[in-house]
Order: sequence, then C-alpha cells, then structure tokens
Amino acid sequence: MSKTKAGLREGFSTGSAACAAALAALECLLTGKAPHTVSVPLPPIHPKPRAWLEIPIAEAHPAQANASRLSAFACVIKDAGDDPDVTHNARICAKVDLFPHAAQHGNIRIKGGLGVGKITLPGLPLPPGAWAINPVPRMQMRFALHHRWQELAEHTPPAMAVEISVPEGERLAQKTFNARLGITGGLSILGTHGTVKAFSHAAFAATITESIHVAKALNLPTLFFSTGRRSEKLLQAAFPQWPQQAFIQAGDFAAFALIKAHRAGFARIIWGCFFGKLVKLAQGHGQTHARRHLLDFSKLADFCRAAGPTTCQAISQATTANEVLELLLHTPQGPNLIRQLTQKAANFASHCARQPVEVHLFHLDGRKLASFAKDIHCEER
Repeated sequence: MSKTKAGLREGFSTGSAACAAALAALECLLTGKAPHTVSVPLPPIHPKPRAWLEIPIAEAHPAQANASRLSAFACVIKDAGDDPDVTHNARICAKVDLFPHAAQHGNIRIKGGLGVGKITLPGLPLPPGAWAINPVPRMQMRFALHHRWQELAEHTPPAMAVEISVPEGERLAQKTFNARLGITGGLSILGTHGTVKAFSHAAFAATITESIHVAKALNLPTLFFSTGRRSEKLLQAAFPQWPQQAFIQAGDFAAFALIKAHRAGFARIIWGCFFGKLVKLAQGHGQTHARRHLLDFSKLADFCRAAGPTTCQAISQATTANEVLELLLHTPQGPNLIRQLTQKAANFASHCARQPVEVHLFHLDGRKLASFAKDIHCEER
C-alpha cells in the first residue's frame, strides 16, 4: 500500500477486503488454484474503475458442493494501514456459489453471513431488513466478479451467490456506532473509495451523516451533538427522555455536523461540550482538533481581562483549558465570563448552522456550568 505525505501507510476498506475474498473464491473455482493475490477495482467504478489494488489472500479453497452448485471459500486479512480502525487484522471472508443450471445467467446475489450486521432502522443507504453491505461495495463486487469471469472464461457467467462473513464481526461491532444506527448482529461492509487513509476524517464524517439520516428517518425533531463519550453521557443525563438515536458524537467536526443538521431540517439543535472545545467554538473554529487549531491562550486572557491582571497573566501562561477553567471558577468574575464564553460559542454554532443552537457547558466532574439558547425556548434550562 502507498503512504501519505506524513509517511503513514494507507490501508483498504472492508468493502475492498470482501471484494478480494469473493474474487479469490471465484478464481479458485475457475482455475482450481488458490491465488496469492487478486486485483480489486477501486470505486468509483463507472465508467471504469479509478484504479486497481492488489490485495493478498490469506486462504482460498473449494467448499461443499452438490449437483446444482459449485462452491469455494476465501478469506482476506483486513489491512487498515496506519489507521486506528477496529477492523484492522479482522478476517473478511466470502463464499461464492455458482449455479450453472440456473435460468438467470449473470445474476449475482450478495448477502451477509456470520458477523455481518442487518439493518433495523430507516435512514441508511439500504432499507430495514437488508444486510449491512453498502451499495458501493456491492457494486464493486459485482463489477469485479463479472470482469474476472470474462477474463478467465469464454461463456456467459452463470448465476452466482456471494455470502460475506466476518468471524469476529459481532464482537468488533460493539466498538462501533452500529447499534445506535440500528445495525445489529455484526459489522457493516463499507468503503466509498476502497482505500483507507491513515487518520482520515472521511469515515467519522460518514458516521455523523448516517446518524443524522437515521434520526431524521425516525422523525426526531431535536439533535444532541457532543464532542465525545463523556460529554454525550452528561447530555443524555440532562435530557433522559430522548432516545439514543437523537445523540450524535460529532468529535471535532463542529461546523460539518451543524451544517448537516440544518440541511436535514431539524427544528432544534443542542451542543454539549467541555471547556476546551467550548473556547475553540467561541474563538470561531469550526474544526476543533488540536492539529487544526490550537487554543489561543493570549486571546482568551484578553477576553477575560475583567477577572483582573493577575488572573489574566496566569491564563496567558496556561497550558491546558482546564487550568484556565479552574482559574476562572475561583475568581468572582469567573462565572459571568464563563457564561459570556458559552454565549459566544452558541453564537458561532448558530452561525454555522444558520439557525439557533443551544450550547451546554459541562465540567469534567459532571456539573453543568452554563448554557445558552438564543431565541429558542429551552425546556430544561
């Protein structure tokens, strides 16, 4: 696999892994040999693949067959490169059945097996009841299998059935947002581009988008964004009557999430966070990761000048947001300054969303320190 400019190794998606396993099983059927590698087409596929990727095969062999069906099985070890992906090193497997005597030649049915999730909620690219194998990997597999058949055989391909499985999929899915999205029983087979860039934001952004679509399909009028698991739990405790699909961990993607929520037409948007992310919003940063925007302590000190020169100097020399917060909490003017920062953060979030956004600030110990909701009624202020 290639490397990024930062020297990080790229990997391949679960969709590409499933496609490679299916190709290896087909080749095993056609040639009687287990291939060491296969060449997988990378999306977008039409009018032609943007590229081809060579993927190693861990296992390929004939499977149980009968008079009407020929079968083979193959596995690929998922390689996420240097990306911290829960599916890295997982076995992605495929069983391919050929039905030479079936009437529908060239038809390819794709389904999930052990460790592949099923969709139970609306709003995702596939309807409830479907296997969680997204449309792009399905297209990738169909194109690849047709293409390889035409290379190795002279006659029209028979009907095929492809079953994708992930032996550890149900366990690995517990580390994802699948349950909240209504995907039960295992992992999703994903991959818009076929490859995975190390520390890419694409997968996280896609999860935010899908979560918004699910909430909209469930007719939820309000979205609750948080920056992570801890702030989400505090937000859920503050609004216990709402289902989990109303809560979305947006991480550092503040502007992205707010814009998507506005476009989806939600009547009410609520944001919960800790002090560091709040200050970045107040300073006008729609992407709050430290690699993109460092917290400007000198500007923060200028804003907090009402706290007095000694506190301002300490703030300008601070190294963490929590250090600043504790300084403010121990000055008479501090609570008011915290409320003003919350208001500035809410104003910027509202600017991103093009509608009022309600912001709740939490302390790491669980206390709610401030909230601001411009021009909207807040039931639980």
